[in-house]
Amino acid sequence: WGFRYAKVETDIDLTDAEFTAIAVYSDMPELGTFECSNEAVNQLVKNSIWSQKSNFCDVPTDCPTRERAAWTGDMGVFAETGITLMECYPVIRKWLGECRLAQHEDGKVAMIAPVINKPGFMTSMLAGSAGWGDASILVPWAMYKRTGDLRILEDNYPMMQRWFAYLESRTKGGKLKKLLKKNPWKKYLICSGLDYGEWCEPGIDNIKQMMQGNHDVATAYLAYSGNLLAQIAEVLGHSEDAKHYRSVSDGAKKAYCAEFTDNGKIVSSRQCQYVRPLAFDLLPEEARVQASSDLAKLVRENGYHLNTGFLSTPFLCQVLAEYGYIAEAENVLLQEECPGWLYEVKKGATTIWENWDGINETGKVKASLNHYSYGAIAGWLIRSVCGIRQEGQRITIKPTVLPKLGHAEATYTSPVGIIESGWQCREDGSILYTVRIPSNTQ
Repeated sequence: WGFRYAKVETDIDLTDAEFTAIAVYSDMPELGTFECSNEAVNQLVKNSIWSQKSNFCDVPTDCPTRERAAWTGDMGVFAETGITLMECYPVIRKWLGECRLAQHEDGKVAMIAPVINKPGFMTSMLAGSAGWGDASILVPWAMYKRTGDLRILEDNYPMMQRWFAYLESRTKGGKLKKLLKKNPWKKYLICSGLDYGEWCEPGIDNIKQMMQGNHDVATAYLAYSGNLLAQIAEVLGHSEDAKHYRSVSDGAKKAYCAEFTDNGKIVSSRQCQYVRPLAFDLLPEEARVQASSDLAKLVRENGYHLNTGFLSTPFLCQVLAEYGYIAEAENVLLQEECPGWLYEVKKGATTIWENWDGINETGKVKASLNHYSYGAIAGWLIRSVCGIRQEGQRITIKPTVLPKLGHAEATYTSPVGIIESGWQCREDGSILYTVRIPSNTQ
């Protein structure tokens, strides 16, 4: 069990007593570091690492207290950050084996692997949840890109194929088909089944949203995972498979735009409705600029508070920065009011919370105070703010300077050696960059 404090009640004099707490987690050396002039941001990164340590014990659990269950969705949004912060490749590789063993006959990927006790009706139904089952594709691909290890793709390719075939099967029926507007790409829409969707989104009734279908989320993942699976098939030499997956991905992308946008224009007050299609490249080129502008406006109007949930939060600052909205990304990162990452830091958190209001202003505790998922922001700090990106022998250094941080520096002990990247804002307005890459890399 995970804990932060221990309470001892006894009549014995404990004046000179000493107690030792031992943190138990899989053998994972730390690989990534980040430091800037803002101590709260530095603490946020430390919190991300401690939540990873707390939960990566043989398998990656969601929390070390309430459930201690290895949820697929959590790993799907955190994998790239996880392998940057700590050497957890063996843990994830082993866990993917559990996912293969727990996969349903119809291709559904169990939302928890290994399965805890006997799954109930809802557990089996939600095993087909988009974004959760897609971890079977997202996680191995992230690991392969970092290491070039073909085995991680070869071992999991049959699981990926069966999962994607299940996603495709969800386009075949659904009572909602007849209610949808005229859409020439309708056959690529997912209009059946239940999906968790944007879980833990502020201001949204998650259960109500889930019961309405979240079919836009599912269709988005059909397009996104299809594109990744096509790349995986090509890497493995399965050219005919690649053609099929790319065709489905392209169709789902067009179906998404036709059904869930107004000729490419998004009309919504929810930030996730802009973040996801931008991050997944679902919009026509001419519509992306408008979507990113509208997203930035939403963020400003919301007082630089995020209102994203489980699936799109890891992409929020990334999307804003990539489309030139550096100030908006910076202010969201540095937001100290709820909802925001630094709210929990200011509340004294030493780990990442499950909900943005894990401890509210009255001190009431809500849900888990040790979930690693939202710690994916630490990956963005290393990968984008300091700009360290590595795929095999090729390294890209592309920093995003956040002026309010003053300076930032990161190191990453990559599979090809130690990479360092940092920047400092100088008084004359110039930027001093410091970079070191390993030998024998490009």
